[in-house]
Amino acid sequence: MFHVQSSSALTWALASSHLKRSLVHRTLGSTVTSTSPPTQTEHDGVGSRGGSEAPGLSGIGGGGGGGGWGEAPNEISVDFEQTREAYRSKDSLELLRSLVVFKLCSYDFLVDQNKEIIDLGKKILGQRAFNQLMKMTFYGQFVAGEDHRAIRPLIQKNQAFGVGSILDYSVEEDISQAKAEQKEMDSCVSTAEKESIGKDHREKKYKAHKQFADRRGGVTGARTYFYADEAKCDQHMETFIRCIKASGGSSSDGFSAIKMTALGRPHFLLQFSEVLAKWRQFFNFLASQQGKDDVEALEQKLELTQLQEFLTRLGAKGDFYGWFTERKEESTGCIDMLDWNSLIDDRTKISDLLVVPNVELGELVPLLEKFTEEEEKQMKRMLQRLDILAKHALENGVRLMVDAEQTYFQPAISRLTLEMQRIYNKEKPVIFNTYQCYLKEAYANVTLDVELSRREGWRFAAKLVRGAYMHQERERAKEIGYEDPINPDYESTNRMYHRCLDYVLDEIAFDRNASVMVASHNEDTVKHTLRRMNELGLLPTENKVYFGQLLGMCDQISFPLGQAGFPVFKYVPYGPVSEVLPYLSRRAQENRGFMKGVQKERELLWQELKRRFASGELLYQPVH
Repeated sequence: MFHVQSSSALTWALASSHLKRSLVHRTLGSTVTSTSPPTQTEHDGVGSRGGSEAPGLSGIGGGGGGGGWGEAPNEISVDFEQTREAYRSKDSLELLRSLVVFKLCSYDFLVDQNKEIIDLGKKILGQRAFNQLMKMTFYGQFVAGEDHRAIRPLIQKNQAFGVGSILDYSVEEDISQAKAEQKEMDSCVSTAEKESIGKDHREKKYKAHKQFADRRGGVTGARTYFYADEAKCDQHMETFIRCIKASGGSSSDGFSAIKMTALGRPHFLLQFSEVLAKWRQFFNFLASQQGKDDVEALEQKLELTQLQEFLTRLGAKGDFYGWFTERKEESTGCIDMLDWNSLIDDRTKISDLLVVPNVELGELVPLLEKFTEEEEKQMKRMLQRLDILAKHALENGVRLMVDAEQTYFQPAISRLTLEMQRIYNKEKPVIFNTYQCYLKEAYANVTLDVELSRREGWRFAAKLVRGAYMHQERERAKEIGYEDPINPDYESTNRMYHRCLDYVLDEIAFDRNASVMVASHNEDTVKHTLRRMNELGLLPTENKVYFGQLLGMCDQISFPLGQAGFPVFKYVPYGPVSEVLPYLSRRAQENRGFMKGVQKERELLWQELKRRFASGELLYQPVH
């Protein structure tokens, strides 16, 4: 039998009785009823600026006019064409700045040469004058301020108009490509790997490759961390703690974002991701032997008797049937992916997690031959830092959002995030995992994690994004030689996004235990979400469905939603001008296609400026 060490390090207490997903969908039609919403008044916090907060919507104050209750008793409609309401929080200079910045970002020459232009600007103007120019233009458009004190006025102003904040300290190390490659290669190869060259069975996808070691290339709007040492990881943790405290001090229901690659040496994430991927691949292989390879991941079930017979024929030894039936109070004679994953739980040492099934030996064998004592400590310290951040988030009333990263890190990131959710999401959603819907396996990941949360009784909480690493992922897969993990085109990604979203919305409607953030600039996706909320009877004041957009973009979506009472948040980067510029520079380059596509936003900005000029409101100043 596969050998498993017993411990309480990572506990998976699978519940004995669990509802089938088919029952959820059958029940939805009869359990969701029409609910008449309260009349839109100041008392409800949805009526006018400065009114009381809506129940369950603390910190996301009301505003009026941007949207409202539709004629149907349980329907909510939001008008994204009303520029007066969309830009109530902006003075005319801010609108003009947005127009100028969006226009400049659409010129390829300026974007391609932005680093050279920045360097020239510093030489001509000097650092102080250049910083001031940036604050009046690009930095002022996309960044809230230099530190947690400087960002407070903007956070409070947005909050007064119904929009909350997801704080993100966006300082990025400005290093050369050669230095980035060296750091990545040093940190992604363990001592055991160096000493067992040619002896391990590592997959190419989960090994470091120098031509892709600089992870900043081909990334859309995501900051990148490179491992230096444990002291630097501690500094990153302290920065995240300050960010959490700033978020808690600025509002009563804020978010804070973290990246797991900032908290430890990434070789553990690479290796643990490979282990998780191999376990899933092996389960899928066994399912195919039982003729179940075309079934959705959540519906795939292995019959234990057939599993025992098949593995025995392959030469494996042990009572597989007994192993699974002993772990479950009630056995149906079948196991699914969640039962299968329990085989790699409950490890004494972190390195004991890094084991894969060896059918010939009938045992779990190490991915690598050995780990040094220091590497074992490094892996433990990464988990300890995560735990510290989660505790600070809980203490400060802040939701912690774990950003998604590259696919060769993501299985481990998602699994470790899930472990935090098991601990901290028992009473309310504190930890949010991020699902990248441009991935082919996105729906399988969402459905499996939702089902696990139902079995174990904790709150599923997700941020749904399309994804930030598409170009890098495609090129890496092609060059190194493994299957492209990305959906074939934008339309299929849209379908995947809506499919995942619909699944989570159904789950919310069923028992109100799940939460989701619709992190999208796509107006059609937002409208789709509103339609589904209306169909399922989900009210914005329940605080189960959140919306998120980047600071400085898509205000015509964010503010009408916020003023209609929906919990909506801006992703708010902050940090010193000189240290945030590398992040902004890459964002300009990699978001050029999106910037060219903001034609509607530019038209609405012009429309509002012309309306103010015609009505004598060009000197309008927001009051909050």
